[in-house]
Amino acid sequence: MNRALALCIGLLVAPALASAEVQLSFYGGAQSAPDSDISIRDPLIGDDDFSQAWEGRPFDAPPYYGIRATQWRSPSFGIGVDFTHNKVYPADDSLPAGYEVLEFTDGLNTLTVNAYRRWTDAIGNFTPYVGGGIGVSLPHVELTNGASETFGYQLTGPAATWIAGASMPLNENWSVFGEYKGTFSSNTADLESGGTLETDIFTNALNVGVSFDF
Repeated sequence: MNRALALCIGLLVAPALASAEVQLSFYGGAQSAPDSDISIRDPLIGDDDFSQAWEGRPFDAPPYYGIRATQWRSPSFGIGVDFTHNKVYPADDSLPAGYEVLEFTDGLNTLTVNAYRRWTDAIGNFTPYVGGGIGVSLPHVELTNGASETFGYQLTGPAATWIAGASMPLNENWSVFGEYKGTFSSNTADLESGGTLETDIFTNALNVGVSFDF
């Protein structure tokens, strides 16, 4: 995971070195996730398929957050990278019998390369924007089933994101924004037992954040 974070930081910094029209954004908010189907293939306990109910708990430590860097190639079009620390907990008493822990609470992390379209000052001082992109899922996989324990960061598959929101300037360099942000991650995680866990997870978030332009 350290290498992944180093890569993320490098991708965030590189655009700033290449262009003066760069925007760094930091955000948090309320994040949730609908149920997902889980398929476990474990040589120690056998195969298991079930539907899992999730909770986001975005304000529990470690909190939900995101950081993105955008290089605006023109007044209306930009490209950039976005790292989001999504998270999902099992809803209360929803784990199947035999499972003590199954969660992605130290991060159902996604790293995506995005494209953005904005409409500068389209509604008074507000600038609406939309965006989307694809990348990878880098979750912290936690599963304990009585026979083995899996605990650690993995590269588990592709991810995608879609965004719609609006920003408002505070001064020449700073602005605030609010947005809806959805993510999708397709995850195939390796278990310590030699088996696998597969699940596709959607998250939905209402974000508020601050941006710095330079």
